[in-house]
Amino acid sequence: MSVVTRLGRRLEGFIARYFDAALPEREPLPRYLAPLPAWLEDAALRLAWPIAIVNLLGTAFGFWYYGFHPWPFTDPLFAGQFALTPPEMWLFVPDSPVATGFIGLSLIAWRLDWQAEWLHVLAFFGCIKLGLWTPFVQLLVNGLGDLNPLMYHFLIWSHALMAVEAFLIHRYSDFPIWAIALATAWYTLNDVVDYFVPIVGDPHHTLLRAEQVVGGFDHSLAAHDQAAAGAVVLTVLAVFLATATRAKKAELTG
Repeated sequence: MSVVTRLGRRLEGFIARYFDAALPEREPLPRYLAPLPAWLEDAALRLAWPIAIVNLLGTAFGFWYYGFHPWPFTDPLFAGQFALTPPEMWLFVPDSPVATGFIGLSLIAWRLDWQAEWLHVLAFFGCIKLGLWTPFVQLLVNGLGDLNPLMYHFLIWSHALMAVEAFLIHRYSDFPIWAIALATAWYTLNDVVDYFVPIVGDPHHTLLRAEQVVGGFDHSLAAHDQAAAGAVVLTVLAVFLATATRAKKAELTG
């Protein structure tokens, strides 16, 4: 046992003193489907309630940010992206807050022993997709620009932790095919209206600083295509990981 593992198990044991919980069995999935060490999975699952609350607070902050926070661009008249979006399309705007809501509610559902496979798989997709898309966009598309460095790092690291959270879900979800189909449909529709066919108004993806021009945003710029490519690739990745997890679980039980 490595030093890191021993220290991790001590930490998990300390957490267990205050957050005791019956943990689901850890199946021997391949590393690419279960990349987190067992002690970290166990510690995080014991902390399911605090982690769920943090995610739901993040959801509340995200809706406030999209709805009421002045958008962090040069034009002080921006009152949030909701103000620039027809109300009937608001559901498609706050992708990250919706994803943190999914994982927060997923952890609560597991702890309360509610059967909510649809929620667990939506949470998996959301955490993989938005957890990786935002760092990709901030690092490779937007850059720091005139954004406050603290907010820049907050966006990158908070979203990266969402991707980590995704790999807790295999412990308590069976990833049924129908739930994977539902999540695939939702996030595919999200990609379509975000980047390709907005239905009402302009594309509904999170506005990019790299798209900002005098008087608004130009979705014909390369930044739009780069963000769209990242979103589509990550949707495909989520489908693959969810389907592969389902397949491996079926092999283990078959």
